[in-house]
Amino acid sequence: MSMLDVLTNQQAVMMPDEYKYRSDDEMKRRVLDIKRAFGSRLFIPGHHYQKDEVIEFADATGDSLQLAQIAADNHEAEYIVFCGVHFMAETADMLSNKNQSVLLPDMRAGCSMADMANMKQTDRAWEQLTNLFGDTILPLTYVNSTADIKAFVGKHGGATVTSSNAKKVLEWALTQKERILFLPDQHLGRNTAFDLGIPLEEMAVWDQIEEKLITDQPLSRIKMILWKGHCSVHEKFTVQNIEETRKKDRDIQILVHPECTHEVVMASDLAGSTKFIIDTIKQAPAGSKWAIGTEMNLVKRIIAQHPDKQIESLNPDMCPCLTMNRIDLPHLLWSLESIEKGNPAGLIQVDETITKDALLALKKMLAIK
Repeated sequence: MSMLDVLTNQQAVMMPDEYKYRSDDEMKRRVLDIKRAFGSRLFIPGHHYQKDEVIEFADATGDSLQLAQIAADNHEAEYIVFCGVHFMAETADMLSNKNQSVLLPDMRAGCSMADMANMKQTDRAWEQLTNLFGDTILPLTYVNSTADIKAFVGKHGGATVTSSNAKKVLEWALTQKERILFLPDQHLGRNTAFDLGIPLEEMAVWDQIEEKLITDQPLSRIKMILWKGHCSVHEKFTVQNIEETRKKDRDIQILVHPECTHEVVMASDLAGSTKFIIDTIKQAPAGSKWAIGTEMNLVKRIIAQHPDKQIESLNPDMCPCLTMNRIDLPHLLWSLESIEKGNPAGLIQVDETITKDALLALKKMLAIK
């Protein structure tokens, strides 16, 4: 389901204005009161990119799939208030039990990358690509995608991937079919394939708007078909950022997320998932210097947690993820008070047929060791 569908859905009730005028202290007290009152019946997962004012009340923090799995393992919670974006709450809903309710504090909290691949585009792409390549393509999708796209991939024998396990899943996929359609992030797909030794010349880009394959190579040479999608945050880190950072300090190490462009990843010292970034800094020696290319809320939190190291954002002008930041303290409180009043707002409910097919893709990924 795209964010346009979400916002036109009757469930997309907006937070009342009164919450904008309540003091932080009052709201924090109310959140704590409700958490105490509900106890284990309430579970609040918070994504690494959330604001500190939200993370403060999270029962668990992590990346999107990690949080969905933690939520799925929590059989006591009646209410899972997912502080992340829409596709994450969808995954939590699909992995949770039927007696559990998953809520998103602000239904406008979407993901521009996930919205770059909708079902109409994907069905048309699949038809045209199979006309070009026959039955030689296996689809993979980043977990940063809608439930619809995950279901499409599951129905066609593919799997989901995370930035942590993309290499393993892609290795498996290449044993199943001759070529891969990788949705919706071209950069993660390109960087992962390159790490596995696939040259750039064997990668093509599918332009879903123009409905055409972008390549100057013979079709027989193409191994990776990359969907023309990207993360609006990570694409803003540039090679110029790296050059300017190194010009100021030759000893600094550049650490970026693989959603960055291939040029940025190649020019960096290290690239890896959010967990990789967090663990790398945690294990780094005191006094080491780092410029990190990922979401600003997380970078600021890492800086605060490691005062013994010199850490900065690779792009000092970078803004936090705007859609992730829609969830704030007022929206969290509103979500919790709606539960308290017996009328939960922002309920996420994925269609059973979509869930069945999407779980095929998710479980296939989890089975790959």
